[in-house]
Amino acid sequence: MKRNVQIVLLCEDTQHETFARRFLKETGWSTRRLRVEKAPGGRGSAEQFVRVRFPKELAAYRRQQGAVAQALIVILDGDKKGAQRRQADLDEVCRANQVDVRRQGERVLVLVPTWNIETWIAYLDGHTVDEAERDYPRLSRPRECQPRVETLAAMCQDRILRAPAPPSLESACAEYARLSQ
Repeated sequence: MKRNVQIVLLCEDTQHETFARRFLKETGWSTRRLRVEKAPGGRGSAEQFVRVRFPKELAAYRRQQGAVAQALIVILDGDKKGAQRRQADLDEVCRANQVDVRRQGERVLVLVPTWNIETWIAYLDGHTVDEAERDYPRLSRPRECQPRVETLAAMCQDRILRAPAPPSLESACAEYARLSQ
């Protein structure tokens, strides 16, 4: 029997996956019907894996739309490029594969922490962060992000981030609104 998938998560690594899973749980989404497509560790660029896989997942999302309350969530680090350039990269790869770029009204979220998700975690720990700075500490275990994710879920649901918020996180909260469309 084929399992219906409610959400597809396309991401770079385990920290992205853990962060997204906890966020979805905190905001009332079931993760039992979550399919994760994560870059295989140690096999090249994780960003490239997400970028190359995106048009395939976007096309699959469109084919299955309406079958279940479905969404596609993409998380990739902005690195030195930032969120806007990463979105442009995804648009370019879609065009190269003859897939229409993401459309208004689709439950397709593109989340791009700049430099990386550790920037968001530092902010959620109460620090003032600079997205030009790239060396925020990593967690020793991905699951340690839980209290930070709880903070973020509350802020996104209230649509108020503590100032000054990183622009990439403000963008992510705006993307979150696509889930309720």
